[in-house]
This record gives sequence, structure tokens and C-alpha cells, in this order.
Amino acid sequence: MKVMLLGATGLTGGQVLEGLLAREDVSSVVAPVRRALPLNHEKLHQQEVDFDRLDEHSDLFAVDAIVCCLGTTIKKAGSREQFRKVDYGYPMKAAELGRANGAQVFVLMSAIASSSSSTVFYNRVKGELEDGIKSLGYPCLSIYQPSLLLGERNEQRTAEALGIKAMPLINRALIGPLEKFRGIEAVTVARAMVNEVSALAQQTPAQSTVRIHEYADIVALAAKDATP
Repeated sequence: MKVMLLGATGLTGGQVLEGLLAREDVSSVVAPVRRALPLNHEKLHQQEVDFDRLDEHSDLFAVDAIVCCLGTTIKKAGSREQFRKVDYGYPMKAAELGRANGAQVFVLMSAIASSSSSTVFYNRVKGELEDGIKSLGYPCLSIYQPSLLLGERNEQRTAEALGIKAMPLINRALIGPLEKFRGIEAVTVARAMVNEVSALAQQTPAQSTVRIHEYADIVALAAKDATP
């Protein structure tokens, strides 16, 4: 199968890329990027693009499945408007182009507590994106809603760094209905995504299906046999 990966340079996206390239059932990975990745692989097809002009690269979206790990922070984006462009505008346009070109599967990295009716701007934007992609009618749509992602980032995020240090203790206290708020390793999320996208690409559901994955689901999907 042919898979597009959006956000290949990020914490989770980088792990997803490694996983997809290692699978025998993935024939090629299409990665639209702002700047070329320092990686050469026979399956990897990089394309430097202007994400504000994705329409000009519509042919790239003729794939079987799309995995979207695009995301930023308001601080890094510089404003709410720029944040919304990266976390809503780009993924939504990619989802539209993918569907128009016949993609059957869309796997989306969202966030816990995402809701289009949330009073929290970050969560509201994530929720609006989920609603928007649901409306496109993908045969298989899978939405991941992790809490704090754990792992080594390229950039420093002070608040997250403090949270990561405290997570082992906090996680033990988050039980029952609060389990979904546990921090989770980015590599675990990536492994779950890779396992699931392969399984979904082999299915032909009679009607559109939407799956929402929180902490426990993600851990279980990551633990599944990943061969090939």
C-alpha cells in the first residue's frame, strides 16, 4: 500500500516514518515537507511543498492511506491565527485532497479533550478538525486522542518538560475514568498508528467507520503483532 505521512519531522511523525518504512506491506511513503529530511530510503518519496499551496500538489494525494501528525503550539506558531492554520487549515486541506484522490484511510493525531464546543482554544481547534474530517466520508477514519506525549523533542518546551518529569508519579494516580489523561510515549502512539493503518488499509467496510482512540486503546494497538 501507498501511505502519505504528514508531519514526518515531528516527535511522533518521525517514529511513524520509521515504522512505515520497516513494514513489508508498505510499498512507498509519500512525505510532503517544508525542508528535505536527512534520510534516504528506497520507499521514501519526499516532496518539498508550500503548505499554503497544497492544491498545487494534488497528485501527491493519490494514496491508499494518510497519517496526519501535523501540529504545533501557539507559542511556536506565534499567534492563534497561525496555530489554527497549522493545526486545522493544513490537515483539513490534506484530508480534502486525499479524499478527492481516492484515499480510503485517514489516521489523525488529535488530543485528549478535543471538542468543537470547548471553551479552550486549543481543544476547540482540534475538535473542529475532527468534525471537519468526519464530514468528508472516509471509509476508515481513526482519531488518536493522547494526553501529554513523552519523548525527546528537537525544541525545548519548558512546561512540557516539567510535566514529563512528573508523569511517572502522576500516571499512577490516574486510574479509572482518569486513565485517559495519562502521559504516553510518542513511540507507543506511533507504533499503534502504524499497526492500525496497515490493518485498516486491508478492510473494505460497508459504511464509513470512525474510531476514537484514547490511552488504553492506543497502548493495546501498539502491543499488537506488527508483522509485516
